Amino acid sequence: MNGYFRLKSMENGFGLELIPPTDNGEDISVAEVMDYLGNNNLVCDLSVLREKIESKIKTEIWLSQGDCPAVSEDYKLTVSEDGMSAIARFWAPSEGGRKLSLEEFVKDLRLRKIIFGIQIQNLQDFFAERDYCKDILVAKGKEVIQGTDAFIEYSFNIDRQIRPTVRDDGSVDFFNLNTINHCTVGQELARIIPEVRGHNGRNVLGIEVEARPVKPTVFHYGRNIEVSEDNLKLISKVNGHVTLIDDKVFVSDVLEVENVDNSTGNIEFEGSVQINGNVISNFEVHAKGNVIVNGVVEGAVIIAGGDIVIARGMNGMGKGKLTAGGNIIAKFLENAEADATGYVQTESILHSAVSSESYIDVDGKHGFITGGHVVAAERLSVKTLGSEMGASTVVEVGANPKLKEEYQALQKNIAETQRVLLSTRSIIGSYAEKKAKGMVLNKDQLEYLKSVLQLDANKKKELENDEKRMEEIQEKLSVQNNAYVEVRGQVFPGTKVVIGELSMVVQNTNRFCRFEKVRGNVKCISSY
Repeated sequence: MNGYFRLKSMENGFGLELIPPTDNGEDISVAEVMDYLGNNNLVCDLSVLREKIESKIKTEIWLSQGDCPAVSEDYKLTVSEDGMSAIARFWAPSEGGRKLSLEEFVKDLRLRKIIFGIQIQNLQDFFAERDYCKDILVAKGKEVIQGTDAFIEYSFNIDRQIRPTVRDDGSVDFFNLNTINHCTVGQELARIIPEVRGHNGRNVLGIEVEARPVKPTVFHYGRNIEVSEDNLKLISKVNGHVTLIDDKVFVSDVLEVENVDNSTGNIEFEGSVQINGNVISNFEVHAKGNVIVNGVVEGAVIIAGGDIVIARGMNGMGKGKLTAGGNIIAKFLENAEADATGYVQTESILHSAVSSESYIDVDGKHGFITGGHVVAAERLSVKTLGSEMGASTVVEVGANPKLKEEYQALQKNIAETQRVLLSTRSIIGSYAEKKAKGMVLNKDQLEYLKSVLQLDANKKKELENDEKRMEEIQEKLSVQNNAYVEVRGQVFPGTKVVIGELSMVVQNTNRFCRFEKVRGNVKCISSY
């Protein structure tokens, strides 16, 4: 039992009896005693009280002359913030004081509006054998059981961060990338795991606590796909290639050609394109899926919704350009412009403008960046950076101008949407007041009100989508605050390193180092 206290008669007055704990019970709380005395307009020397409690023996403290006050058994009741539990802590009556009965206490709980989940067994145990100064659970609510939203389980690889294999000699195997998800007729591509409804709870005040609503989901898909009879599975209708782009599943037959040249002309395809040979200068390839080139790319333009893979590299001749909605993987990039939403993986970058909204790895036998401007949102890793010959080389991390522009555009759009919503809600409120006063709206007024209500609903949805997108961009921008440039070999003087809004020009040759933002400056930190 816990230690406890009570008022009792003493010689020449009355005082406080302190009963120590038994069987590893809790010690008497000094604060609790002082609160109790204060509630009964009594005082006690704090230092004496502490000393007596610490002695851990049954003892008494004289308080005052006169008869001992008749203080009934009392308690402190605490209801949790969520209303799901009520805790009582009982205090012993004074000598001769009245004890509470179980029935009185339960009635008292009901007067305090605690009507649900009363723990009768706990109360019976207490009133059978009083254990004072101890927290007793006297009421417990019924917990809410939250349901789960429906979700889609994909049976193909949706991870777009697949990296090529690096051989033992340091070269990169561009032929075994496994970046294409092949599918066959009748293959299950995805299935819906249906939503599971939750169960409402109830707090100790008897108030129902509702489980959050659960959301269903539906498939979004393109051609060459069918839905099963139970609407829970996506099935491929063709042999081809499956991709997930912006939560939409696409299956396409892969267009395969030997070369992109005069024999084919420019290519524009809904799915993926596989080029077994080369892409000749001045031609263009546009694909909504991936573009795989087993040969070389010259001064051509390739635009892909997915990945671009060039097994033997690209010499852009100052006019070649790559734009990928996914990753760019190439043997080398020379005199070219390359822009990837995902990462860029290559063995060398020479006099090129390369940007990635993720990271850039320049690895392999050579692993150098010489000349040009290379930008990565998160990090850049390279063996050799810059040139002994002093070619102008700029590398930049922690910068994603596209995201910043989108963020600013969203801010303006949200402000405009909020302005429109203020206007529509004012109009809706005005019509509601008129209706409440008994005014009957004519046909034109009803049509106008209907259009305002529709506009209000549309703008509300638009605001929700914009705010969600802003949160996503903020998360991405916060990651870029820790951006860095890693040099696994050598960096030459004259190279410019930019991190966010800060920059530095390398003055001395350094080896095995890392450039980071440190206290408002770009610093070169040794990796030894």
